[in-house]
Amino acid sequence: FTAVDRLDLEIPTGIVYGLLGPNGAGKSTTLRMITTLLAPTQGRARVLGHDIVRERHAVRSLIGVTGQYASVDETLTGVENLRLFGRLLGLSRRQARERADELLAAFSLTDAGGKRAGGYSGGMRRRLDLAVSLIAQPPLIFLDEPTTGLDPRTREQMWDVIRSLAESGSTILLTTQYLEEADRLAHRIGIIDTGRLIAEGTPDELKDRVGRSSLILTPAAPEDRAATAAVIERVTGSAPAVVDQGVHLQTPLTRASVATEVLVALRDADLSPRTVSVDRPSMDSVFMSLTGHDSDDGDSAASAARDAPSEPESSPSLSSARSRDAKEQS
Repeated sequence: FTAVDRLDLEIPTGIVYGLLGPNGAGKSTTLRMITTLLAPTQGRARVLGHDIVRERHAVRSLIGVTGQYASVDETLTGVENLRLFGRLLGLSRRQARERADELLAAFSLTDAGGKRAGGYSGGMRRRLDLAVSLIAQPPLIFLDEPTTGLDPRTREQMWDVIRSLAESGSTILLTTQYLEEADRLAHRIGIIDTGRLIAEGTPDELKDRVGRSSLILTPAAPEDRAATAAVIERVTGSAPAVVDQGVHLQTPLTRASVATEVLVALRDADLSPRTVSVDRPSMDSVFMSLTGHDSDDGDSAASAARDAPSEPESSPSLSSARSRDAKEQS
């Protein structure tokens, strides 16, 4: 089973890069290779200038990783977990204590620091797990579906944490199945399917590939529909489509300002629509258009192969990840 097939990523430093794909697409396998947990059978990759195979120890000293499942020890308290990992990373006892206190405060866990991690809620556990990955203040952070299973309020809190990390200068590679999460956090997005990169760009660029914005109007009365459609066609140059069983009129926009021109023309014609909206393609529609299925769909055999530990049976490969703007790779 080829989990990752000639994937070529080039990610600049200092951004949030979202890696999207359905189950079994190769996201987690890709992360395991880049983070030195799995050796690629073909190809090469460099992380911040270091080869992931020949210089894996250097790579590990420069990255922080938060996987899909919390890696903290549930029998220890929050502060004990942070101090333990701090000591394992070479901090002195005093440094480990100070860093633990800093991170507990940064992640709003100070009051829970003396409680066993096994008693934490899912959101608190994810925040503690992310705090552990930041003990060494790494310049590159890998987040593998960091908000899976969190309630909407806790997810928003995690998004704020991720934004603050990016604003402080960290580079973040984020995998997620929440398309809104990628849309709101990522500066650039790569979409992979069956182990290959099928699209890449900013969220707006990817949405533009699917289609432009649409103006949707609901005439105030059924008898106003023909006159309203005529005004729309005169301003936009194309006849609007009648959608939702004749309730709405929808027309594509070449630019957002055309919507204002249509509304002014309708006012001049003494036509006042009941509702008006301008809709852009969502990341869900982008994902469906490019992959042909929802973000949580996937071949069960592909998912099983993706989740299998250690040794690949055939040839996942990864090309170099070169920085565009700093001669550093991340």
